Amino acid sequence: MKKNMGTIDITIRILIAVLVAVLFFTKVITGVLGIVLLIFAGIFILTSLIGFCPLYIPFKINTKKKE
Repeated sequence: MKKNMGTIDITIRILIAVLVAVLFFTKVITGVLGIVLLIFAGIFILTSLIGFCPLYIPFKINTKKKE
């Protein structure tokens, strides 16, 4: 699995995930929408930790800088 996410991409995903988690646990977003967004936040955190996004493959997206 080759990394395809750059540091800016990872940072944005983590910030969005933290924002969604805060909104969910402060009960600003609730119900099914809140749960779905929380699942997406978990996926954002997971892909950020790994540095690989499987959805980038079909679109040939790579935000990581060339070495």
